[in-house]
Amino acid sequence: MKRILSVLLILMMIMTLAGCSQGSTVEEAKTVESAIQEGTFTGNGEGKNGDIEVEVTIAGGVITEAKVLSSGDTEGISDAAITQVIAAVVANNSTNVEAVSGASLTSYGLLEAIRDALSKAGATEADFTTDMVIALEKATEEADQTYDVVIVGAGGAGLAAAVEASEAGANVVVIEKMPFIGGNTMVSGGGLNVPGSWAQTAVGVDDSIELYFEDTMKGGDNLANPSLVHILADNALNAAVWLKDDLGVGFMEDRLQQFGGHSVARAIIATGNHGTDLIEKLAARAQENGVTIKTEVKANELLIEDGRVVGIVAEAANGEAITFHAAKGVIMATGGFGSNMEMRMQYNPELDDRYMTTDQPGTTGDGIVMAQAVNAELIGMEYIQTYPMCNPVTGIISYVANTRFDGGILVNVEGERFVNEMDRRDVVSRGILAQTSASAYLLWGQEIETKGHMTEVHAQEFATLKDQGLLVEAATLEEAADAMGVNVEALTATVADYNQFVAGQVELEIAKKGALRPIAEGPFYLQRVVPSVHHTMGGLMINEEAQVINQDGEIVEGLFAAGEVTGGIHGSNRLGGNAVTDVIVFGRIAGRNVVK
Repeated sequence: MKRILSVLLILMMIMTLAGCSQGSTVEEAKTVESAIQEGTFTGNGEGKNGDIEVEVTIAGGVITEAKVLSSGDTEGISDAAITQVIAAVVANNSTNVEAVSGASLTSYGLLEAIRDALSKAGATEADFTTDMVIALEKATEEADQTYDVVIVGAGGAGLAAAVEASEAGANVVVIEKMPFIGGNTMVSGGGLNVPGSWAQTAVGVDDSIELYFEDTMKGGDNLANPSLVHILADNALNAAVWLKDDLGVGFMEDRLQQFGGHSVARAIIATGNHGTDLIEKLAARAQENGVTIKTEVKANELLIEDGRVVGIVAEAANGEAITFHAAKGVIMATGGFGSNMEMRMQYNPELDDRYMTTDQPGTTGDGIVMAQAVNAELIGMEYIQTYPMCNPVTGIISYVANTRFDGGILVNVEGERFVNEMDRRDVVSRGILAQTSASAYLLWGQEIETKGHMTEVHAQEFATLKDQGLLVEAATLEEAADAMGVNVEALTATVADYNQFVAGQVELEIAKKGALRPIAEGPFYLQRVVPSVHHTMGGLMINEEAQVINQDGEIVEGLFAAGEVTGGIHGSNRLGGNAVTDVIVFGRIAGRNVVK
């Protein structure tokens, strides 16, 4: 309901502006034949993460209103597409409008749903398809703007930095090139590794800061900067308490997760098993503190005066140049480069167009390139991680597949296990790529499903996977295997051996760590998965104060960095749950230090 109301309110404002500048949109738009029915009609389209259902109202042959009733696409990211596409459709009385950059699949799915609704009103394919003549106006920005702190990137790191800097009294602006905020934190599973958390205490998990440090170092092949990893480990609990108690971020009470490569379960999971609440609470606090957040403003160049970074040159959505002056400093929080194919292949030629990505489309390495231009040092650029449990159609992470952490097993099409499911992400990914068709199948039964209820928590994704033929729910193991083309006899034998292992009766040829639960009761679930590019461990070299270091080993005065744009924290491989901990811990450090 909140989303529908916000879309309609913004639509009313845009329509008012369009009417003032362009005249009556309805009069100038094409009015279709009276044979088209009047009234309200529903339609459906396929978004990025599932079905989009809309409601369209027609009066006098004109589209007067449209609103989204339900959508499986990520809130926050899809909101911009919903708002702008609906506004353009109503303003032009046409579905022949532009998709929103960064949310094109949502835009196309929304337009498909609107066309479906129009067809139910009797419209033909030729109706409501006039060329777009009314472009929605973009706000005009002042050419020169001055703040204490300029932050580039409105993801988890940038927003955490904004909160800290503003609470220290600084006047802060955050600029974001995409039409939405959130970055990769928004599309994450919302998990943070936290040694000594309230969740561990509740179930008696024995953990320590030192063990977390050791796991993280080992997980990155001991190639990370130990000083930065110590900071990550030492500050994780404080960051989590800050999110929960100060900002009001909700965490799932019954969910403590052990990601691959960790010695114990230490990941707390944000409400809904995604990053939406994290971003919403960070942005709300930042705005309460007076932080200005500007979307669709792209930073292009760092300004240098007397060897110090003093601002940025950016481009507004309307193409106009803006100079943002930073009295105290600039924080680079632009994320990694997983969505930049050319840059990926420059540093790791193996990761070509065979690999999709889990990342949101704004992760193109802009901050790294800008900082390079002022002689910033890079570290670990060749280390690019793939995530093993992704949708073979879209490349996005499957959160239904989090059943792996509750005891699910991976098999190949031949019905055999081939990897320790709870090994490091890079190990599991390589194992999958070595199988027939470079894909694998995740299997679980009712014993595992009742632990995490992943098909309920992620019901929209579950429905989409079934519609795509990527997941089957069956009464028997044999039915599931047959439906997905997996060798029935071999799978049955694999599960029998595995259940004996869980019961302590046999040892497995391939070890199994983490949660151990039998797969004996139906319904059974079998899901096809592939790896996708997920995280770029390399980036800007920083010190313990989150200051960027140049190629001579000296501090780049006035320039700080936090989040996936940096390198050196994760070594050659990032352990699951460390990314969000990283962006909050180092985002806060950058925000505090930039104002000193």
